[in-house]
Amino acid sequence: MTDSADSGREAEKGRIIDEFVKVSEKDRIEGEYSSAIRTKWLFILGMLLLCFAAAVCSIAFGSVDIPLADTLKSIGHALFPWWIDGASQPYYDDIIVNSRFPRTFLCLLTGVSLAAAGTIMQGLLRNPLVSPFTLGVSTAASFGAALSIVFFPAVLGSFYYESVDLYGFDMTVKNLLIVVLSFCFGMASILLVLKISRKDATRTTLILSGVVISYLFQAGISLSQYISNDESLRTISNWLMGGMWNATWGAIIIIVPVVVPCLIYLEKISMDINSLSAGDDIAKNVGVNVQALRRKGLVITTLITSVCVAFSGVIGFIGLMAPHMTRMVIGNDSRFVLPASALMGASILLFADIVSRKILYPDQLPVGIILYVVGGIFFIWMVTRKNWGNRL
Repeated sequence: MTDSADSGREAEKGRIIDEFVKVSEKDRIEGEYSSAIRTKWLFILGMLLLCFAAAVCSIAFGSVDIPLADTLKSIGHALFPWWIDGASQPYYDDIIVNSRFPRTFLCLLTGVSLAAAGTIMQGLLRNPLVSPFTLGVSTAASFGAALSIVFFPAVLGSFYYESVDLYGFDMTVKNLLIVVLSFCFGMASILLVLKISRKDATRTTLILSGVVISYLFQAGISLSQYISNDESLRTISNWLMGGMWNATWGAIIIIVPVVVPCLIYLEKISMDINSLSAGDDIAKNVGVNVQALRRKGLVITTLITSVCVAFSGVIGFIGLMAPHMTRMVIGNDSRFVLPASALMGASILLFADIVSRKILYPDQLPVGIILYVVGGIFFIWMVTRKNWGNRL
């Protein structure tokens, strides 16, 4: 009788211990998950603060350096004119509102768009080397812009330079045509890359296909330069080097209604993109239409890339650097990688633009040159690291 009671107590004690271990393990896992999520949100917050600091510096620095206090006053006055007084010098407000603000916004939108496009392309194609630049989208979009610059003035005549007033800002036929042709040729490039690599969609084949397509469109750009007049040649040359010279409020009005809804949509499909990391078959088993997801994702990323390249020119490596730098810190969850890498891409481009304005002061160096150097070094470092290909 005593032995049975002891056995019962031991069994009950063992059951209680097992339950305690299970609860403790569950709490530990939940605690680690909560800590990981908290780290991701803190990183995004840090990137947001860095992006804001870069934007303020971009507004303050230029051919006329404006004191930080006056910069903040001017920004506050532009946003809340009834509450905050303007800068100490009236011309500071004019410089900031009509010149620095559009340039900074173009940097922000371009950096966000290229980084977000690179993040989504890498997730959709499961290839850590793809980006709008390496797949030839940027070069193809620039070819579309070059066609518009060289041929359409002769075809449309004075109508090419017509403009309409929208909320007090000019929106020109020229800018609209550049955006449309940039998107069309950017879309053509991504379709050609997928067509070429359809039977062998390895990382090497995708990248080589992008390089080949880029060369083809580069040949078209060279032809456009060869047959263009001096003014068009200068415009195309500046385009290819990448810069923020075309930053106007009219350009921002065109870009914002395209980029903002597209980014919201990309964030919406980020969970489905996460499922692709386990393979197409598993993604299909959990209800993801893989082909439709890839098609829609690539169209959206090409659209936001093209609309920004139409005004900034060829900006390389943002879509490659920002996603990888972000994944090194917070992992591969696209729900968090997308906003974090977008903010990092904007910060990189803003700081690169500041350097481009200061390095040859008072002249300006094309920001694309700086990013070619930085991006090339980063690319070499990335592919020479151990296990670099396991980031997706």
